[in-house]
Order: sequence, then C-alpha cells, then structure tokens
Amino acid sequence: MITTLAGEFAATLPGGGALIGLDLGTQTIGTGFCDAGWRIASPGKTLRRGKFGADRALLAALVAERQVAGIVIGLPINMDGSEGPRSQSARAYARNLATLDLPILLWDERWSTASAERGLIAQDISRARRAARIDAAAAAVILQAAIDALTGGVF
Repeated sequence: MITTLAGEFAATLPGGGALIGLDLGTQTIGTGFCDAGWRIASPGKTLRRGKFGADRALLAALVAERQVAGIVIGLPINMDGSEGPRSQSARAYARNLATLDLPILLWDERWSTASAERGLIAQDISRARRAARIDAAAAAVILQAAIDALTGGVF
C-alpha cells in the first residue's frame, strides 16, 4: 500500500513499529530510522544509488536488520504544490519498493534539506562533513515530520 495520507498509513500499523525514512537523490539515498513508538528519528547511512535491484537489496537488508514495519519516502513537491519529474521519480521508486510488502508513506519533503543543513551547522559540523551527512540528515527530518503527524493526530 502506497499513500500520501498519514492516517491511512497509520491504520496499516496499529501497533506502531520501526520505520525507515528515505531521501532519494540522483546519486545517493539518505536513510533515517525511528523507534517502534514513533518518538524520534535519527539519521542512518547514506547509500550510493545504483541500479534498482542493488538498491532494493541494500534497503531490504536494512529493513531486516532494523525490523522495519513501514517506509516513509520523501516526495519532492514544488513550492507551488505541484509535482514535477522528481516527484514522479519518487512515486516510481515507491512502486518498485512495494515488492518489500511494507506500507509506504510518501511525505512532502519541502525544506527538509535546508532544515537538515541548519541542524548540521548548529552542531558546528564542517562543510566537508556536512556534505557527507546531509542526505541521511534530510531523511531523518522527513521521517520526523511524518512521525510527528502520525502521533500528533494531524491526518
């Protein structure tokens, strides 16, 4: 099941469960994880993006290792609310990941990278280290926004 509605996604996971957040870039995939109680999201690994089969295998291994119950994928929406080619690419990626048989929530990722960048700067992380961590930090920002909606009743 793929949805953009937090309430619909939450209904598929009545007992909660660990979630993985994904920030899909053209060259990398940032990952973030949250606990089964949906309290806090943390950055995970940044994966080098390759052919989908290889990406799927890496993500399946992370899902198994962390006992993930659902997936949150950043959906790049334009500032005017419209969807462009990057949104369609994220939707296609979600359709392909549906073979993992986990519910998938597509979450508006506007401002996630800027928010992650501000957080890394606030931690006094050097520019070089920020570049290596930004995608995973953005995945955690996307996931945190989604779990805030899931637990705060903003459906």
